[in-house]
Amino acid sequence: MGYVAVKGGTRAIEQSLQRIQYERLRQGKVLDVTAIEAGMRGLVDQVMSESSMYSEQLAALAIKQAEGNPEEAVFLLRAYRSTLPRKHYSRTVHSEEMRVERRISASFKDIPGGQILGASMDYSHRLLDFDLVDETEETVAEWMGEYRKAEEITAQEMTDTDDGRFPKVLDYLRKEGLIAECPIDPTEPDDVTRTSLTFPATRSEKLQILTRGQTGAVTSLAYAVIRGYGMVHPTVGELRVGELPVYIDSPLTKSEDDDDSYFIGDIKVTEVEMLVPVTVEKENGRKELQLEFGYGLCYGQNETKAIAMSILDKSLEKGDKSIPTQNEEFVLFHIDSVESTGFISHLKMPHYVTFQAKLNDVRKTRKTPLGQGQEV
Repeated sequence: MGYVAVKGGTRAIEQSLQRIQYERLRQGKVLDVTAIEAGMRGLVDQVMSESSMYSEQLAALAIKQAEGNPEEAVFLLRAYRSTLPRKHYSRTVHSEEMRVERRISASFKDIPGGQILGASMDYSHRLLDFDLVDETEETVAEWMGEYRKAEEITAQEMTDTDDGRFPKVLDYLRKEGLIAECPIDPTEPDDVTRTSLTFPATRSEKLQILTRGQTGAVTSLAYAVIRGYGMVHPTVGELRVGELPVYIDSPLTKSEDDDDSYFIGDIKVTEVEMLVPVTVEKENGRKELQLEFGYGLCYGQNETKAIAMSILDKSLEKGDKSIPTQNEEFVLFHIDSVESTGFISHLKMPHYVTFQAKLNDVRKTRKTPLGQGQEV
C-alpha cells in the first residue's frame, strides 16, 4: 500500500467555490439581508441562539451566505464571534425586569396580570396561505396602516399604566411553600466559550450548552424524556417572551449603584419555568409529592427550544448515567450544532490512507479464512 498522488486540488477547490456562487445567483435574484432579518424571524432567532451571539443583522447575513442552511449559518457566526474582543461584562440580568410581549401558563388559568397570547402560531390553522404568493409592498403597507389604527384605538381604551413587567408565577408557589426557594449563587459562572467543557459539568456550563444547542437535537432528547426515558410529564408553569434590558458598569469608576451603570440595549429572549412533580421519601418510609422546576432561556422567540431546554435541565439534574437523557456527557456533547455537524461533515474529507489500510485487511481475510492463523 502506498500514498495516492492527488493533483489539481487547488484548482478544483477554486472551481467548487465558484460553483457555490453560481448556484446562489443562477436565478438572477438577490436576497436582501434586511429582508431576511424582517421576514425570517424564526430562523434568525434560531441561528442567534445556537451561535451564542445576539445580532439579528449578522445572523441574517450568515443565513444569506449559507443559502438558508442553519447549521452552516451557525458555523459562520460562531467563527466570526471568536474574533471579537470582549470589551465589557454586563451586570447580572434579572428576568423579572423583562418587558413582556407574550406570557402564558399551562398550569394556571388565572395568573396575576393575566395571560398574554402575543405573537404565536399556536392558535393558527396549519394551512398554506397561497395569498402570500402575490403579496406586495403595497398590500403590506395597506394592512399595516389598518393594524396601527386599530392599535391606537386599543391603546386609548386601555387605562392600565403598567410598563410590561409582570410578577413570576412560580413566586406565588414559593410563598405557599409548594416549591423550593432559589438561593442566589454569588460565584462567577463558568464560560464554555473560553474554557473547554469538563465533567462533571457545573450548572452554568450545562445551561450554556443547552441554550446554544442545536434546536432539533435539544427538542428530540426532551421528547425522549417525556416519552418515558426520564421523568414523568412536566407542565409549563410560565412561558415568557420579551425584552430584557442590559446594563454595564461605568468603565471609569467602580460602583455598585445602579444609577452609575450604562444602559446599552435590549435583548429579546424566551424564558420557560417548567413544573415537574416528583415523589420524595420522608421519615418512616412515607412518600410525598413535591413540585420541582427546570429552567430554559434562549435568544429570540424560540419557545419549543426553551421548553425542551427546561426539560433537559431537570433531567440532567438526576444524573443517572444508565439513562441517556440523564447522562450529561451524552446530552451535552451531542446537541452542539457545530460539534456534531462538523464531525459528520469531516467524513466527506479524504480518508484515502486509512481506508486503503482497511481495504488491505479485508483482502487478506478473503485470501486466508479466519481461524487459520490469520490475525485481523
